[in-house]
Amino acid sequence: MSEFRIHHDVNELLSLLRVHGGDGAEVYIDLLQKNRTPYVTTTVSAHSAKVKIAEFSRTPEDFLKKYDELKSKNTRHLDSLVYLLSKLTEDKETLQYLQQNAKERAELAATAATNGGTSFSVPSSTSKISLQELEELRKQLGSVAAGSSAQQPLELTRKILRDKQNKKNFGQPIPVFPSWVYERPALIGDFLIGTSLSTDTTVPIGTLPLASQESMIVEDLLYVLIGVDGRYITAQALVGRQNRAFSVDPNLDLSIKELVTRILPVAASYSAVTRFIEEKSSFEYGQVNHALAAAMRTLIKEYMILITQLEHLQRQGLLSLQKLWFYIQPTMRTLEILASLATSVDKGECMGGSTLSLLHDKTFNYTGDSQAQELCLYLTKAASVPYFEILEKWIYRGIINDPYSEFMVEEHELQKEKIQEDYNDKYWDQRYTVVQQQIPSFLQKMADKILSTGKYLNVVRECGRDVTCPVAKEVIYTLKERAYVEQIEKAYNYASKVLLDFLMEEKELVAHLRSIKHYFLMDQGDFFVHFMDLTEDELKKPVDDIITTRLEALLELALRMSTANTDPFKDDLKIDLMPHDLITQLLRVLAIETKQEKAIISADPTELTLSGLEAFSFDYIVKWPLSLIINRKALTRYQMLFRHMFYCKHVERQLCNVWISNKTAKQFSLHSAKWFAGAFTLRQRMLNFVQNIQYYMMFEVMEPTWHILEKNLKLASNIDDVLSHHTSFLDNCLKDCMLTNPELLKIFSKLMSVCVMFTNCMQRFTQSMKLDNEMDRLTLEHGTMLGPPTEEERAEETAKKKLTSKLLAEHADSLHLTAGFEATVNKFDSNFSTHLLDLLDKLSVYSTNDCEHSMLNIIYRLDFNGFYTERLEHMSAERSQKAAPLLPRL
Repeated sequence: MSEFRIHHDVNELLSLLRVHGGDGAEVYIDLLQKNRTPYVTTTVSAHSAKVKIAEFSRTPEDFLKKYDELKSKNTRHLDSLVYLLSKLTEDKETLQYLQQNAKERAELAATAATNGGTSFSVPSSTSKISLQELEELRKQLGSVAAGSSAQQPLELTRKILRDKQNKKNFGQPIPVFPSWVYERPALIGDFLIGTSLSTDTTVPIGTLPLASQESMIVEDLLYVLIGVDGRYITAQALVGRQNRAFSVDPNLDLSIKELVTRILPVAASYSAVTRFIEEKSSFEYGQVNHALAAAMRTLIKEYMILITQLEHLQRQGLLSLQKLWFYIQPTMRTLEILASLATSVDKGECMGGSTLSLLHDKTFNYTGDSQAQELCLYLTKAASVPYFEILEKWIYRGIINDPYSEFMVEEHELQKEKIQEDYNDKYWDQRYTVVQQQIPSFLQKMADKILSTGKYLNVVRECGRDVTCPVAKEVIYTLKERAYVEQIEKAYNYASKVLLDFLMEEKELVAHLRSIKHYFLMDQGDFFVHFMDLTEDELKKPVDDIITTRLEALLELALRMSTANTDPFKDDLKIDLMPHDLITQLLRVLAIETKQEKAIISADPTELTLSGLEAFSFDYIVKWPLSLIINRKALTRYQMLFRHMFYCKHVERQLCNVWISNKTAKQFSLHSAKWFAGAFTLRQRMLNFVQNIQYYMMFEVMEPTWHILEKNLKLASNIDDVLSHHTSFLDNCLKDCMLTNPELLKIFSKLMSVCVMFTNCMQRFTQSMKLDNEMDRLTLEHGTMLGPPTEEERAEETAKKKLTSKLLAEHADSLHLTAGFEATVNKFDSNFSTHLLDLLDKLSVYSTNDCEHSMLNIIYRLDFNGFYTERLEHMSAERSQKAAPLLPRL
């Protein structure tokens, strides 16, 4: 069972039990995943569990009756459920809670019934009820009783099935029998109740001698055995799904009557089988039921031949009642089995795969009775032919031709183009799904492979290539499951190889992934230098003021000017301006199915104006069928990684620009340079932090993980393996880059914000000094229109430069004194150190508790000389003291 399925079932159970609060379904899911056991409830364990529940139950007869009823309907997982219930009977605490819960639910239901239940306009007891009101009340009560207990008429059942199938096969309505087929009951071949066809005067049988009575009863029995009422034996009307009952003339001799009652079950079985054949021959019940009915009709023809032969003997006066009883013996068992099968299929409302499951289980149950098993085997083989035809088309060609919704694989109308647009689109998982109740029990183990085989071939077919499996063989039903396994395995291996070769070689999947890595994981260094140089001014603007076409043109220019020009897929790269910054996007993803989800999603995205840098991302055009692997969900993960690294690269460039401007300022003598040295030190620490984080992400996370992905892709045997490896690669990158932990993410974003604010502050200060502009204005190196500068002019220029430097240095000191720049730098230093220590501390905790050992590499890189070690140890000791319980003093 998949984790999604467990999550869904746990949520359903919690809602049914009305459990609110707590930690939600996640805690229970973890417990279920950890405590999963390989138990298989065999017949023995199910039997013992049934006995245990019956002993525990207050009404064991009702429980056993319900169990037998569900068993006759071939209800799936019944034994597993009984086994679970038997375990619950041993848990007193759970039983007490369930009893209390049932009591509360009953009270709520009673309250709802009194407030908004079905109400009848019953007059008050003081007034008299008129005949009209009494009739109306009777009708209301009758309609409610009929709706709760009466069986649906066959016509309504057929209509429901027909509407369901027509809805699925829109534009191709299933055929319908003409109405006269159902309006002429004489065509059915079963007893006609309430119509007496015989015009002969019936002689009272009690007045006849014993030999005459036997002769008359034999003739009657021959009629009754083919569904026609006799003179002295008549069929009674059916009530629900009960077996046909007969009334025998009470004046008949007791010895004859006893033998007649032994023969009549044959007629009852014939009646049940005939009704089943006629009912299931309607188009609405599907091809498997049609085939089963046709096989039964063949056997009924053999039975009719026997009755004809017996009638021939009777006309010759050679058929006594004892002879009839003797000749009917072999047929009695056959018809009994047919009637049992017909009743089970009818009760279980089986179609398609569920009918085959029932027939297969019955065949196995008759293991000790070779004749009965051979009969069931014949019926199952006949019924499985249309199902296996659908199966063969699916596993050999990837086509579903299932007009009556009988096959185990169901097709849904999903457009493959949406994979590129919709993040939540589940094309690969939901286009074709397994219908559990339509899986024949003998194919249960191979259901997933059958689904995958057809899906693989279908993908290749949708690319315009016709595929036919070279190892295709006719699938024939047999009790030896190995025959199916071998054929399905061969088809699966062929389909896996065809699709994998198609994607890897013809569609160049690995080359596309490598191209995406170049751009989204910033593999092409020179391209990004060109691109960021070209777009720096444009990306500083608010996102609403950015012209996307201009960015696209600059991207094209950067691609042509760098080594990315050799990439054959570079034209698939596009610009995308996102509506949220990276932190908001990640927090929205991480908050899914948590308590904070509503608050985060309902937040106004326009509260803050995004700059181009914060909103910028790449996008990539992926065509079918590569979009199965590189779908919107995968691209979104690539975009998250890219935005994270792109912003780090931007912060690094800003810090480098500060370093360049500081280089210019350092050549001037400032009287108070202590604060300037502090700013330089802080800038270097920030630069060291950002560069080490980038190195860690690129060379210690992405590159090794990418090499593992490439290695796994070479070893992949099918497309599901490729999907799994690619998803695992992206998940590992996101996790190791700290993008899946909200706590680490918030601290990291604060550090980046401190760095950006510091660079802005330093740039403003440097510009206020206007060193570059002043010095350029005084430079006469290039001379004037009159020629190069003379020695006298050079001496004058040098004097002016010294004077200007002195004045500007004094100006810088006054700026420092007036603006309190030293305090500002110290504040930046304090904030940066605090957040950095917090990050290192949290990384240390997560690497220890969650075994995320790769995160230790960041600590070793940032704390390479032990500068933060002492403070980290102090924080760890404080945390240990808080966690440890207070010991009592002696």
